Amino acid sequence: MPIPVTNAQGIREGLLAWFEANARKLPWRLRYTPYEIWISEIMLQQTQVKTMLPYFHRWMKRFPDIRGIARAPEEDLLKYWEGMGYYSRARNIHRTAHALVTDFGAEFPRDLNLLLSLPGIGRYTAGAIMSIAFNADCAAVDGNVVRVFARLFDIAAPIQERESQRIFWNIAERLLPMGKARSFNQALMDLGALVCTPKNPLCPKCPLDTLCQGLRAGVVDLRPVVRKIQDIVPIQAAVGILIHNGKVFIQKRPPSGLMPHLWEFPGGKLQHGETSKQALVREFHEELALTISGVRKLALIRHNYTRFRVTLHAFTCKLDGVSQEPVLNAAVDGRWVTFGELDGYAFPAANRKLIEILRTRHSKLWDEKSCKHKP
Repeated sequence: MPIPVTNAQGIREGLLAWFEANARKLPWRLRYTPYEIWISEIMLQQTQVKTMLPYFHRWMKRFPDIRGIARAPEEDLLKYWEGMGYYSRARNIHRTAHALVTDFGAEFPRDLNLLLSLPGIGRYTAGAIMSIAFNADCAAVDGNVVRVFARLFDIAAPIQERESQRIFWNIAERLLPMGKARSFNQALMDLGALVCTPKNPLCPKCPLDTLCQGLRAGVVDLRPVVRKIQDIVPIQAAVGILIHNGKVFIQKRPPSGLMPHLWEFPGGKLQHGETSKQALVREFHEELALTISGVRKLALIRHNYTRFRVTLHAFTCKLDGVSQEPVLNAAVDGRWVTFGELDGYAFPAANRKLIEILRTRHSKLWDEKSCKHKP
């Protein structure tokens, strides 16, 4: 059942006036092109603005338009996405670019339903493109907007529930001022990002403080209501930097499963009762049919993903005999590359941390001019 939306006009006027004076200066707001709005919105899923800005600038330099994305191999997109995670977002960008070139002349359709038919574009992203790029009368409800509404209208239901989502979208549609969707939707987003923040909201600076039901009831810190987050699973894994003739071996993950299509150093999870070194030797034998020797501890890397906390035991190692050739039992591709060539491949975040350690602390392992392993 829709909740009452009181003081709608006061909310609209307060937000629009506040946005005019306080709008964030963001690069995609310079021209409001559909392409830049699309990329910025996809990048901002699960990523904060301050984190994504360098990626956005780098991406636009490499892929200045839709046709540039469509022409590029997926490997390039994954490389320029590296570090933001959720790599399915980059793959969907690739698929959408191909669809836009094929079906729409490399232009975005000004139709909500057509946008929703494109890969990786859901209700929020479609609404954001329609309203921000085209100033069409479409609502757009992201996490910032949900938080603002949960406090502004004192909504106590857990925000993940389907009925709660219907409530938030219903509010957004009823509040939307016709002809001003671009400014209004961005005002809500900026208010959530700058003032109505997840922790320690700046209520005295809020243009809607006198209209906020959550503030009046003293429950701002209790809104929004979020269900208990799924427990994070700890994972212990071993990974090996296999060095042979001045090169290292990397392998490509399969198209299904966790972090598909990314490159990685060989290794895997520790089994019960195994040491990290034992796990490494076993994984090389099972995955690549290789026996290794000269195993030396290189680093211990910890990295948190959304649902996993990975502790990576990293080693250097060499082939136990020069006549061995890798047999790909798990990966879909494998290559011997120089240290300098590693930057041309997209790796998971924990592997990338390992590469940075190699770059800063252990570059003596490689002589990139002669490509020979130093003793």
